[in-house]
Amino acid sequence: MTTLSIFHQHQPQTAHTVTHNPDEIRALLAREGVRFEQWPTRDLPADASQDDILSAYQQEVAGLKQSCGFQTADVISLNPDNPQKEAFRQKFLDEHVHSEDEVRFFVRGQGLFYLHFGDQVYAVLCQKNDLISVPNGTRHWFDMGPEPAFTCIRLFTNPEGWVADFTGEDIAGRLPRYEALAGVAG
Repeated sequence: MTTLSIFHQHQPQTAHTVTHNPDEIRALLAREGVRFEQWPTRDLPADASQDDILSAYQQEVAGLKQSCGFQTADVISLNPDNPQKEAFRQKFLDEHVHSEDEVRFFVRGQGLFYLHFGDQVYAVLCQKNDLISVPNGTRHWFDMGPEPAFTCIRLFTNPEGWVADFTGEDIAGRLPRYEALAGVAG
């Protein structure tokens, strides 16, 4: 279930706010400039190709491209049997920023976005049918867990795709990881 947990950066082990209510999640994130929506998902085969997925969501992707100026869209998919899963996980675990909005629509599975606003960290466990758009310049990181199982559509204004500028802060290592917040064994 989609969950928002809010932590104070100086008390990172205990969330002071936790909600599963999509309307409350949307409102709390909107106050920080984060777009959160839940879209209907399509029934696609487990082995659907990137082209199949983008075709199934063509109307939604086109709408985001038109309204937000995105130039490209692709699909990222990771499964527990991927031999490079730990390297992929590590790539996104440190706090970073982007010069463009980071948009993800979860077609399947789940992942955990951490958003750092002042002295607060919002941990958003996104699930199938969740769309999140993290505004450019927002300090954040992503945890897919030790056994990643997700597929996301990503949209970019930069044709080069995902480009991060790491902050060098250690805050990501002080907050509970995916295993604790998603309620799974790691």
